[in-house]
Amino acid sequence: MTTPPPTAQLSADDARRIALRAQGFLGTPDRRAGVRGVLRHLGAVQLDTISVLARSHELIPYARLGAVGRATVEAAYWNSAPTTGTGPARPHAFEYWSHAACILPIEEWPHFAFRRRAYRARPHWNHDLPDGTYDQVVKQLRAEGPLTATELGGAKKTSEWWDWSGTKVAVERALMYGEVVCVERRGWKRVYDLAERAVPADLLHDTLDDTECLRRLVALAGQSLGVGTRADIADYHRLKGEQVDAVIADSGLVPVTVEGWSKPAWADPAALETTPRGRHRTTLLSPFDSLIWERARTERLFGFTHRLEAYVPKPKRVHGYFAMPVLAGGRLVGRVDPAREGRTLVARQVGLAGPRAVPAVAQALVEAASWVDCTDVRVERVDAPELREPLTRELAHALA
Repeated sequence: MTTPPPTAQLSADDARRIALRAQGFLGTPDRRAGVRGVLRHLGAVQLDTISVLARSHELIPYARLGAVGRATVEAAYWNSAPTTGTGPARPHAFEYWSHAACILPIEEWPHFAFRRRAYRARPHWNHDLPDGTYDQVVKQLRAEGPLTATELGGAKKTSEWWDWSGTKVAVERALMYGEVVCVERRGWKRVYDLAERAVPADLLHDTLDDTECLRRLVALAGQSLGVGTRADIADYHRLKGEQVDAVIADSGLVPVTVEGWSKPAWADPAALETTPRGRHRTTLLSPFDSLIWERARTERLFGFTHRLEAYVPKPKRVHGYFAMPVLAGGRLVGRVDPAREGRTLVARQVGLAGPRAVPAVAQALVEAASWVDCTDVRVERVDAPELREPLTRELAHALA
């Protein structure tokens, strides 16, 4: 692809602040729009099974808005909005494969038609589908309404986590094809319904061709990132590099150069119109937060190397099972591996960028403790032992 001449040159700090604003961490958040506003702003909120302080899709709005009740978060994602007429309520979101399994704004259903078509054309699957099971699942959902895989007849054949039953294979295949939609999570189980019933009629179509779908998703990724390289933009909704190349010239994004970045970049033109200013958020970040999805981008923006170690054997972990980066003043200033014991938030391991990070890490810990209804914070290990006493003192002051 031939890169057009750049229209703007950004310093490394400019790019970092643009990214923070685009992700909702710089400036005053739109509290009236709440959790649904965060979802629309980000374009995708990743789901994951791990729950330490809370599940990741709950941590995402918390990191931007502060102490939003966890029940409020779930309701905001999944509860439908009443309509002014006599028709059915309109859903806000659906779950589908984007960056990973993600909650997505319902308005984006048509733009994932390219992925649904790709799944339908897929010649090979890892799980065998017994004859007749697919049709039976669709028939049961049509007759009985929204159901979990267990309610459909069973999710697994054995206790092994990967050993799906024929019913589970069928309903997941229908989800990928777009005939079935996940309309909520109930006790972390997907609740499935027919797309024809769950998706508003004006959105329930696959009429957009692949080019239009990709153009929209590349534009959305650019807006949600603020500024990014080809790899950054592709990673946001897990597109291929050549798919980005095919549409980026018509996406509305503009080419820029960023100080210190070795690759060309593109920016949301609206992000270049005003200088990013405002209040910086101080908070713990989920390892699955879209601000830090892509490790190379995180290192480029913040000079901070982060890796989720939940799936690393315990003896080989460096920072802990679910180490959460600490954002303060627009920088990543440390990380905390948290746990809960009763009403105590336990910082099993704390890493600090230096003495100046102590107040911010203490503030982030105390706020997170309050959010999950803990009344105390206990620190077990600090990577820099000389900072343990200042951190403990700062926590005691904040909790007093």
